[in-house]
Amino acid sequence: MAFVAQLDPAGGTLVAYVGTFLIFALGYSVTAHIAARYVLGEVSARRALLVGPVPAAASVLLQQYGPAITIGVTMFGDYLAIRSAYRLNYRLAGLVAVIHYTVTVIAGITLVNLVGLLGTAPT
Repeated sequence: MAFVAQLDPAGGTLVAYVGTFLIFALGYSVTAHIAARYVLGEVSARRALLVGPVPAAASVLLQQYGPAITIGVTMFGDYLAIRSAYRLNYRLAGLVAVIHYTVTVIAGITLVNLVGLLGTAPT
């Protein structure tokens, strides 16, 4: 789990914050597109690029306030970004946001476990 500690840019430089934001924005955009395709069918990937930076900014800026506040604000911002980017009603946007959160958590857990597994491989 030392890898998780390396992802925390708190106390880092501006480059660490920008790099973390860009990686998170790309990851959130990919998972937003997966969620939107699952719920809505064929959608443009460009719309997901509008969604990704919102939860990425919330995640990076609010990391010091703990998971309860960060997750709540991030999910609400994600909901608003999905609703405006895809022009959905509030219920459908909520469904896409919940699926987006689920896909993001599954992808994050998978990546952390994969990195942890690769860290134990013999050299």
